[in-house]
Amino acid sequence: MRKRIGFQQQRESPPANTGWLDLEAVARVEVTSEDAAHPIESALLTIGATGWRAESPGEQTIRLLFEAPQRLRRIRLLFREENEARTQEFVLRWSPTAESSWRDVVRQQYHFNPSGATEEFEEYQVELEGVAALELTIIPNLSGGSYASLAQLRLA
Repeated sequence: MRKRIGFQQQRESPPANTGWLDLEAVARVEVTSEDAAHPIESALLTIGATGWRAESPGEQTIRLLFEAPQRLRRIRLLFREENEARTQEFVLRWSPTAESSWRDVVRQQYHFNPSGATEEFEEYQVELEGVAALELTIIPNLSGGSYASLAQLRLA
């Protein structure tokens, strides 16, 4: 996987027959920021359990640019927040080109609370043909001041 931030991590081969796209082979990724201890590979690849975390607070974007247009049938997102009560919003979009014509898949808000609601798991069944780019924008706290994170993003 190629990305614009220079951290690279060694990975093991993905398990056979998972059905998930091998994003390292089919896409490059752009992120607005990343904490070196929590690189984007930890959320996108089947290795690592730490997930991705932004280096700076506020709205963040993760963009996957596919080498060849993809057919997507499932999108899985997992967010975790165990320390801070906050309301997060995310927007997931796709485009048949790498630069424009964005179409929303979903826009959603939810509340994290350390005393109970620490995880948000979403799996969408979609029928998307010719996907050149997929973009996830995260506003980690509608009141401001929090760091965006993503435990897992899988595509099939």
